[in-house]
Amino acid sequence: MERAKRNAIVAIALVILAVAAARVEAQQESNVKTLVKYKHGKKYCDKGWECKGWSIYCCNLTITDYFQTYQFENLFSKRNSPVAHAVGFWDYRSFIAAAALFEPLGFGTTGNKTTQMMEVAAFLGHVGSKTSCGYGVATGGPLAWGLCYNHEMSPMQSYWDDYFKLTYPCTPGADYYGRGAIPIFWNYNYGAVGEALKVDLLSHPEYIEQNATLAFQAAIWRWMTPIKKYQPSAHDAFVGNWKPTKNDTLENRVPGFGTTMNILYGDEVCGQGDVDTMNNIVSHYLYYLDLLGLTRDQAGPHEPLTCAEQVSFNPSSKAASST
Repeated sequence: MERAKRNAIVAIALVILAVAAARVEAQQESNVKTLVKYKHGKKYCDKGWECKGWSIYCCNLTITDYFQTYQFENLFSKRNSPVAHAVGFWDYRSFIAAAALFEPLGFGTTGNKTTQMMEVAAFLGHVGSKTSCGYGVATGGPLAWGLCYNHEMSPMQSYWDDYFKLTYPCTPGADYYGRGAIPIFWNYNYGAVGEALKVDLLSHPEYIEQNATLAFQAAIWRWMTPIKKYQPSAHDAFVGNWKPTKNDTLENRVPGFGTTMNILYGDEVCGQGDVDTMNNIVSHYLYYLDLLGLTRDQAGPHEPLTCAEQVSFNPSSKAASST
């Protein structure tokens, strides 16, 4: 009995120390002084660890100013349930550490606070949908199960594409099945992400399912990077940096959440009417807006919110051959 009591006291003391240490660390991070300079009439800031480097975006709120741990926990409340497949892998600090690399480029730091929060909700809406193991009668509802996975559970192939054998050659023994927060498939995608993040993912694709920060970085890089030159990134399409061409307008591509799906998934999701795959992603985004205290009305009407009638930026060969 005495031993149990002592163990309980020690456990409580350790928890208190851990909480205190976390508070001190958070306080130290929040006390980083913002550096400011002006160049050609523009204001540039450097906020240290979270928004490091001279950037106009670092002068705005950063993600930790409006998105805290409890909100991350609310959005992904079932990710560490016993039946989830990536228990203990995904966490708030990994997301923030990953986001810090892209905040100077405008991720979650573009526009006013509402726009910033909406972008985080939009990005995480894709993440939640693509990593969910929720279903119709799941405890807490099907939208509470984002970040349940960190890799494809039963890959049917190795995802080797020899067309890219000169630029992104496959490594013997490596499998390029889906991994990450917005899952990466195929050797050429692992190669491109690895180049951007300066990590040898062609040789070690497994790194994505071993390191949550790297997994989030890969997903944010995809969000911030156009698939092809002269096309928008999902970030630019969402925050309003992208101005559609006449051809875009004719093909129903307009700024908003819908076009982020077109950029990331093309005709796998878009241009097929109100299909379940598209509606599931939209539902996660709207659910996260609710949890962050933003109204669904701010997401806009059906046309910019969905891609049901949009022509794909990059039609797949399958879609092209059927038209």
